Amino acid sequence: MMRMRTVLLAGLLASAMSAQAATVVVFGDSISAAYGLEVNKGWVAKLQQRLDREQPGKHKVINASVSGETTQGGVLRLPKVLAQFKPDVLVLELGGNDGLRGQPLPLMAKNLTSMIGQARQQKARVLLVGMRIPPNYGKAYTEAFAATFPQVAKAVKVPLLPFLLDGVGGRPELMQEDGIHPNAQAQDRLADNVWPHLKPLLKP
Repeated sequence: MMRMRTVLLAGLLASAMSAQAATVVVFGDSISAAYGLEVNKGWVAKLQQRLDREQPGKHKVINASVSGETTQGGVLRLPKVLAQFKPDVLVLELGGNDGLRGQPLPLMAKNLTSMIGQARQQKARVLLVGMRIPPNYGKAYTEAFAATFPQVAKAVKVPLLPFLLDGVGGRPELMQEDGIHPNAQAQDRLADNVWPHLKPLLKP
């Protein structure tokens, strides 16, 4: 009888922990997909490791990022991701490839807004992650591109990480040879950049 009670109690505790666990989905492009690196060395994996240290058993991080993804592709792909993982928090890191391809910025803003709306319909809290592009695209476009993220965040009232590559971009020692993707040494810094903006969203 005692053994049955112990097993039952363990099962109830496991169910309670599972019920409290929050799912964080990172929905991004190659920078979040750990392009050029082993996936377990990317910033998303680093984030899971940090959560395991600070809040063990409470959060599961799922990396749903795809190299080369644009905001248009994200709009089409997100419904399946939301249905499959049912995230409590969505970290939306898209837009960089739109900028590199010179896509119209109003369309990018529309797509970001659409994805935020999709996530909210599924009761997910959203963190929007901003990006910048190299200056060779021209001052007007690069400045307008960077400004799009805070404009969207303000319009739809979601928290914003202004620049994922803060402290990394423009530093050759932290970038891969292509000058676009952070190297392995930069991944902890990326996770550190995300953490203070993500932490307030990790409520039960």
